[in-house]
Amino acid sequence: MTESRADDPQPGVFRLMAVHAHPDDESSKGAATSAKYAAEGHEVLIVTLTGGERGDILNPAMDLPGIKDRIHEVRREEMAKAAEALGVQHRWLGFVDSGLPEGDPRPPLPEGSFATIPLEEAAEALIKVVREFRPHVIITYDEHGGYPHPDHIRCHEVSVEAFEKSGDPDAYPGTGEPWTPLKLYYTHGFIRDRMMLFSDEFERHGQESPFKEWLERWDPSRNDLMGRVTTQIECAEYFPQRDDALRAHATQIDPNGVFFAVPLEWQQRLWPTEEFELAQTRVKTAIPETDLFSGIEA
Repeated sequence: MTESRADDPQPGVFRLMAVHAHPDDESSKGAATSAKYAAEGHEVLIVTLTGGERGDILNPAMDLPGIKDRIHEVRREEMAKAAEALGVQHRWLGFVDSGLPEGDPRPPLPEGSFATIPLEEAAEALIKVVREFRPHVIITYDEHGGYPHPDHIRCHEVSVEAFEKSGDPDAYPGTGEPWTPLKLYYTHGFIRDRMMLFSDEFERHGQESPFKEWLERWDPSRNDLMGRVTTQIECAEYFPQRDDALRAHATQIDPNGVFFAVPLEWQQRLWPTEEFELAQTRVKTAIPETDLFSGIEA
């Protein structure tokens, strides 16, 4: 679907904005929730901050001549297919992927990449979209970025700045009429309890769990993310759309990889929700929640 400016909603219709660092993040984090709300008639906008240009080709079947040479175009084509699969609107912000430098010590990030530019520069671009789309709810990553990719951490910082400042008429002049979002959520996907549940199901079927090594390495001193979850959205019906969106990112997602290791029926039966943390709210709501728009009046 194409991007658009949201008009005043019909009663009971709200606007949801999910802010992500790279194309494919929207399909691996809260995708079924986005598809659910879009299918129910709410306006859902995915904002992708970078083009994902420095992402590796993680699907061996797509490691073909010419793909890397035009990776910027390929990622845009993939993102369009993913947005169509989820039934959502989409907007590029146009920043350059910082990559994930490796080494000890790690080399500096590429000059001019998203994680290196001033926070205010990136926030200005996002606030312009917030003031245009006027979301009631914004979704992004927590302070750790979900995992410590520099673009994910900066995505968190930029999203928080936009949530806090987009309603301030004195902040970021020239980016449109002020708009105050009402709720800010962090998406949480790497839930240990969820992995344990699936691992137990593999064992019951006499199969080795694909999460066995991950669980064995788990540091018990770490707090599990489930302790931060305030909101669980029933969205199992939309897991097939989530999977279609994942497969649309063919350079990044191996259809034989871990994303598809757990049979869909197990997922829908054993863990039919996606998890979120209510980070900031300007409305009253009761925790735990089952709806991102809980507390928001039509």
